[in-house]
Amino acid sequence: MRVWIDADACPKAAKDQVVKFALKRKFEVLLVAGQAQIKPAFACVQLIVVPSGMDAADDYLVEHAVPGDLVICSDVPLADRLVKKGVAALDPRGREFDERNMGDRLAVRNLFTDLREQGQAGGGQGPYGEREKQAFANSLDRILTRLAR
Repeated sequence: MRVWIDADACPKAAKDQVVKFALKRKFEVLLVAGQAQIKPAFACVQLIVVPSGMDAADDYLVEHAVPGDLVICSDVPLADRLVKKGVAALDPRGREFDERNMGDRLAVRNLFTDLREQGQAGGGQGPYGEREKQAFANSLDRILTRLAR
């Protein structure tokens, strides 16, 4: 099992949590980014910098992640592509993407994109605090346990 991270958009605290789990459970972490980043100095962590371009990191993740892997991402269209491929996907706030919720998640994402473009809504999520970190750790533990079976 491998855990892939869409590293450009993932909060550092979530990346650090994945690495802690990897050190305990002995799995590989692959950070995929469109630009150079600081890589944690552990053998189980690999940084993959893809050529810049629209959706280059997303395309790399979809091409290389396989069923049995987990991808950490907050990008709903990317998660949809992964779920359709049979790859587990989790956002950094602990919400799992799956076949049952993808339609709703895409609809909400598209609605807010339209509202932002019309100037009727602000952008972005709230701060990444302790509640979000705990929700992520709990979901990560649950999914890793499921995938290890």
